[in-house]
Amino acid sequence: MTAPSNRIHAAPQEQRYLVLFDFDETIINESSDDAVVSALPGRRLPDWLKNSYREGHYNEHMQKVLAYMAEQGVSEDSIRSAVEKIPPTPGLLNLLHYLQSHQQDFELVVVSDANMYFIETWLEHAGVRHLFRKIFTNPASFDATGRLVLLPFHSHSCSRCPDNMCKQVILRDYLACREKERGGAPFQKVFYIGDGANDICPSLALGPGDTAFPRMDFPMHRLLLGMQQSQAAKCKANVVPWASGEDIVVRLNKIMKER
Repeated sequence: MTAPSNRIHAAPQEQRYLVLFDFDETIINESSDDAVVSALPGRRLPDWLKNSYREGHYNEHMQKVLAYMAEQGVSEDSIRSAVEKIPPTPGLLNLLHYLQSHQQDFELVVVSDANMYFIETWLEHAGVRHLFRKIFTNPASFDATGRLVLLPFHSHSCSRCPDNMCKQVILRDYLACREKERGGAPFQKVFYIGDGANDICPSLALGPGDTAFPRMDFPMHRLLLGMQQSQAAKCKANVVPWASGEDIVVRLNKIMKER
């Protein structure tokens, strides 16, 4: 007769690291909003529309741009085609393939001020949508008239961020939600990959064991450098600039080997 086993069956292991990606000029190598304007008959916006932009109200401006595109007869197929043609940032697909090969360790999320239609269209076309557990971005869908209708993501009280999105609020809420879902287990490390000025705010929520990856010579990088050189509020996380997705692979590989 076999003796009863005293072995405890462990629950499935949770992923230890969270990786957050911006989209425009981080996953893709240009602005998706600029790319779709190329679908217009004249491939550019009229000056009156370009000049209507107000600082901090970009989402509102893009609502007008998309309405204008619909008035000019730009179809859903044309918009989809323009989005699908956007090139990935150098080395980014290699980074995603690396993360896929270590998916037991990394949970991936997109946090972007673009919109859901552009992001899902591009990720599906690139064959990588399934890698991302969640996409936080502005809602967008086509209505019955064929117009792509864009909405703000949320409202918030952060003075640093555009009125429709504070990425730090999203990051903090997501970390709290996931810790609860994971039975009280936080992620061991958080990595934030971005390029723009609106990627500074979430970077300031990272801790000393986390890493902010600003794209080299883009606004996020320049602003973080300025913070390091001044007496202003500091980013507590490690700051690792990158020019290619392979630079991030090298750093993540090093962290994996240190465990």
